[in-house]
Amino acid sequence: MTLKGLLIVIGLAIAAPAFGQPSVSFPQSQLSIQSGDYLHHFTVEIATTPEQKGRGLMFRKVMDADKGMLFDYGELTDITMWMKNTYLPLDMIFIDGGGRIVHIQERTVPLSEALISSNGLARAVLELNGGVASKVGLKKGDQVIHEIFSAAP
Repeated sequence: MTLKGLLIVIGLAIAAPAFGQPSVSFPQSQLSIQSGDYLHHFTVEIATTPEQKGRGLMFRKVMDADKGMLFDYGELTDITMWMKNTYLPLDMIFIDGGGRIVHIQERTVPLSEALISSNGLARAVLELNGGVASKVGLKKGDQVIHEIFSAAP
């Protein structure tokens, strides 16, 4: 194989994930977070199917400041995420079944394959742009308001 041919093969191998991925669509809804006296509003895409959860925010280069993605696992479980093929630094907010924040992992590293854990049981993960959690003052115990969460006890 020539050097030019080898470079083409390498280029295609690097680009293949973006070109070879089928389109995945996500329904959208509104989500709010009550943090102290403040109510923060976001429009989120919802990931519930294996295809949606597997794709997440991979391959995206930009996301508006008031947008995010909510991964719903349907029940309490130990959740692990990673940043493979994800170009945006993200804040991952892990949420229990009643909508309470149980863990926040801020400013995750783009393209990393390191596992990011819920550090206990969670029902869902909210991904926001990196830095949003600290910018708006989110903390463990804050209430996430969305239709997937039952009323807090």
